[in-house]
Amino acid sequence: MKTHADLYEVICSFENLLDAAEKAQKGKRRQNNVCRFNINLENELIMLRRELLEKTYQPGGYHEFLIYEPKKRTISAAPYRDRVVHHALCNVVAPLFERTFIFDSYANRLGKGTHKAILRYRDFSRKNKYALKCDVKKYFPSIDHEILKAEIRRTIACPDTLWLIDRIIDGSNEQEPVLYYFPGDDLFTPAARRKGLPIGNLTSQFFANVYLNHLDHFIKEVLRCPFYLRYVDDSVVLGNDKNWLQEVKREMEKYLVSLRLRLHENKCQIRRVEDGVTFLGFRVFPHFLLLQRDNVVRARRRLRRLQALYAAKRISFPEATRAIHGWLGHAGFGDTYRLRERLFEEYPLQRS
Repeated sequence: MKTHADLYEVICSFENLLDAAEKAQKGKRRQNNVCRFNINLENELIMLRRELLEKTYQPGGYHEFLIYEPKKRTISAAPYRDRVVHHALCNVVAPLFERTFIFDSYANRLGKGTHKAILRYRDFSRKNKYALKCDVKKYFPSIDHEILKAEIRRTIACPDTLWLIDRIIDGSNEQEPVLYYFPGDDLFTPAARRKGLPIGNLTSQFFANVYLNHLDHFIKEVLRCPFYLRYVDDSVVLGNDKNWLQEVKREMEKYLVSLRLRLHENKCQIRRVEDGVTFLGFRVFPHFLLLQRDNVVRARRRLRRLQALYAAKRISFPEATRAIHGWLGHAGFGDTYRLRERLFEEYPLQRS
């Protein structure tokens, strides 16, 4: 595999840092930390560039908060200046890894995304009878730092760039504890190995793709699965033979041991495609898409809350509509016209 050197000057260039700052503040321009940074933008970027070149750069602490939908997770928000560094790094190194990714890896890549992944799965489902849906158990908290760094070094050979990457990985805050034992481990191995990446970082999303890249190639090229796709740690393999898909699952489990990962047994099942497979928030059938039931429950809860706030004159009509626009865009991707019509009949925005 080709490795790349002499990247650090490009990463640290003022032009790249300025571009990174513009990307990092997209949709967040009014936040206090962004405004403070932008007041002295040129000086802030010059100072950040100096820290990177002199290798005195040190990531700041994370702001942690919990989200409960679709499930309880800890989100870690890095300081704004660190997010600028993350974008500067990914601007330069992400295209180098992009060439190594398979076509059907859909997370955090330009021109991909959830909707493209769903449509690709639907196309695959029209050619196959069965789908093996897999999910890696506690993926982000389980990512092993030593294995990740070794994988990155297969592509990046620039010592200064590797220093920055290691600094970001080592600066990860403590994640949910994961104590899995693998062949060769002693009693203390799971606790001794550094693992876990903060959910919410651009670099974490990028590293998560890199970490499973060789699994993708193993499934496509060694197991010879033509109908395979992945979005972060959610993957699907389709075929017409259930026994063959069971064997694929066993081989995946064996391969994941080398990455110190495990499949989520309760979420790894083989289903008939005609019965619909839950994937990325939708129940996907060969010829139509329905919203996942949990998504509908959350939408009802949100509309009920907005209806109450609007009726009490605590929010305006534009504020209420803005709060549901994102969900409407997502739901509208599926065959949900009657569902949306029914929900707005149940919870109309009106004042007595």
